[in-house]
Amino acid sequence: MIGKIKKFNYKSLFILNTFALIVTSYFFNNFIFIGVYTLFFFISLYITKNGLKIIKKLNLLQNIRAEGPTNHFKKSNTPTMGGIFIIIPFLIFLLILTINLGSLNLILLFLTILGYFFIGFLDDFLSIQNKENTGLKTKEKFTLQSIISIIFIILAYEKNLISPLIQVSNSWGINMHIFILPISFLVLVGISNSVNLTDGLDGLAAGCSGIIFFGLGTEILLKEQQELIVFSILCYSMSGICLGFLKYNSYPAKIFMGDTGSLSIGAIMGSIALLTNSIFTLSIFSGIFIIESLSVMIQVGFFKITKKLFHKGKRIFLMAPIHHHFELKGIKEQKIVENFWKINILLVILGIVLKINL
Repeated sequence: MIGKIKKFNYKSLFILNTFALIVTSYFFNNFIFIGVYTLFFFISLYITKNGLKIIKKLNLLQNIRAEGPTNHFKKSNTPTMGGIFIIIPFLIFLLILTINLGSLNLILLFLTILGYFFIGFLDDFLSIQNKENTGLKTKEKFTLQSIISIIFIILAYEKNLISPLIQVSNSWGINMHIFILPISFLVLVGISNSVNLTDGLDGLAAGCSGIIFFGLGTEILLKEQQELIVFSILCYSMSGICLGFLKYNSYPAKIFMGDTGSLSIGAIMGSIALLTNSIFTLSIFSGIFIIESLSVMIQVGFFKITKKLFHKGKRIFLMAPIHHHFELKGIKEQKIVENFWKINILLVILGIVLKINL
């Protein structure tokens, strides 16, 4: 059905996501979910619209990397660091919930997201200051991510907030024992960097994130655990925030989220999935992000192997991540983004169906 829609744009996605949340709220007989989503959608709309003026005044403008598609040079000087308008409202909301509920898992979640927000902000700031599309070096960024992630995982594991039993469904799980620690690290750092890699086309990362947060919030509700409902509320708030930001980030983008947004969004997904034992389902929901990362790993790995064997590196894709491959194939940016959104919606449906039926 989704595949037959010829034009699936921002408005289509917003209507579909909102309708799905109304149905979800009705099904679980709790309209706080649609209320939180709507509230943060309008908050995001308002602060992004007004924040754009501030970013322009501060001259926080995007630098386009020379190695990217040539048609992206027209995006140079687009306001960036829009992730500030995504993450700060979420952090304020999370802080309010943390103060009121006082639970350790919310405290750990807040500090982890704050840490990733700082990394992304620093990376964007240095990129603008250096007037290049490079801020922190890859090793520096990975080291900072690793420190924050390891602290979060060890503390959460010691307090039994991360379960070694990966839940596939409510009645079936896989006990990973001590191996849950490296898996947790892979989930948190991996999904954060995957969202970052996906953020290369107008509206791609923001749209997919809005879809995934809806799916994750619904999947958590299906666990029927009262203590986890707060995480569903957080997911729905993020879904509203992402779609509010998408209004100005969809093609042609008036603002980019930057690493400030993408690294933090991935960290929110990963840490909530770990704290709610939703790793399996998130791996399905975030299929687009995973494919984007794999395309880079395959491209780099294949190039290095062929260079060593044949003294000349070869490539599988025209360019990685894979969305750039499709661009160089001549497919319009809007069409690539729309099709990726459709795939992401189908992945969320698949994940929820598997959760219910397995």
